[in-house]
Amino acid sequence: MEQKRILCVGLVCLDIINVVDKFPEEDTDTRCVSQRWQRGGNASNSCTVLSLLGAPCAFMGSLAAGPIAENLPDVCADDFSQLDLSQYRWIHFEGRNADEQVKMIEQVKSYNATQEEKNRITISVEIEKTRPSLYQLFPHGDVVFVSKDVALHFGFQSASSAVKGFYSQVKDGAVLICAWAEKGADAMGPDGTVVHSDAFPPEKLVDTLGAGDTFNASVIYTLSNGGSLQEALTFGCQIAGKKCGVHGYDGILQ
Repeated sequence: MEQKRILCVGLVCLDIINVVDKFPEEDTDTRCVSQRWQRGGNASNSCTVLSLLGAPCAFMGSLAAGPIAENLPDVCADDFSQLDLSQYRWIHFEGRNADEQVKMIEQVKSYNATQEEKNRITISVEIEKTRPSLYQLFPHGDVVFVSKDVALHFGFQSASSAVKGFYSQVKDGAVLICAWAEKGADAMGPDGTVVHSDAFPPEKLVDTLGAGDTFNASVIYTLSNGGSLQEALTFGCQIAGKKCGVHGYDGILQ
């Protein structure tokens, strides 16, 4: 039987990357060494990484014909209701239009209530931006990713203090994860133990765009295949580190 897929709901966009010899100083002109256009967006990037890791996956977001699209609407609950949820084992929501996403998550919860435990869908949410509307997502994920930016906004100075401080906001039994760039990542599960992984920086830092999406996807991949929280954090940091050493995503598994 074909394996059920991991669905990522969120943004796909066009990233235009200019490569320069060194980080430009403020108010100076710098000649580009090269430029590339690539598909981006948190949910889209996470799907790319999941696919490279070998996970059956799917993306749900707004797409448009043509090389450049403007003002596309976010996916709404009515769109989401068209899905056959039996196809999925995990659904990841990139925090965007949270009012609608809460309605989507309620649809998943209603589906889960009719299923045996083995067929229930795991829900993860990512709270990356410091937008108050997104904070309503905290209690709705089985796995909750909170960003360093959000943690700093609330006054936390480390990943460990962030997961301890935010854990009261998540639902019973949830896992809360916070990545902290070169400091690695921390997580807390229902037993109250803080789990940590160091970062795995590349020999040469090349491209950090999408490193967080790579981390999230690698953690989801590991947890969805029965790995422990420690294994998931470590693998997430390893693959995110490899991604920082290459342009784009090709080569992250080498």
